[in-house]
Amino acid sequence: MAAQDEVKTTVDELLKLISLKNIIGEPMNFGDKTLIMVAKMGVGFGAGSGEGKMEKEIGGTGAGRGAGGAAGVSPIAVVMVDKTIRGPEGVKIFPLTPPSGLGRTIGEIASSVTEMIGSKRAKEKEEKGEKEEKKTA
Repeated sequence: MAAQDEVKTTVDELLKLISLKNIIGEPMNFGDKTLIMVAKMGVGFGAGSGEGKMEKEIGGTGAGRGAGGAAGVSPIAVVMVDKTIRGPEGVKIFPLTPPSGLGRTIGEIASSVTEMIGSKRAKEKEEKGEKEEKKTA
């Protein structure tokens, strides 16, 4: 395989990694709110080749080629969309990078998710109670 082919193969494999799904996560719905993870991605690659001749006593020639690449994904924010609030006021962004800090943001998100789950359970409980009242009436 020629060095050009190795580079092309490496780049093709790295391009498979670069996808919107790897940057913008699948939306997670919790009642009236939706959470979307946002990440950053870095990609790099390199390739090289060389040839050489050995000393006269040993004789012979040698050649070598190589290519490699890497990719990394880091979460940078969580977007929360409140479906009950219209316009930009219904969208909140929780950064996961300094200066806000990961710990504080995770705490805010956990609090919001807990609130969403609690309100969903309360609503389900209320609906269940209404169904039972209709059965007994």
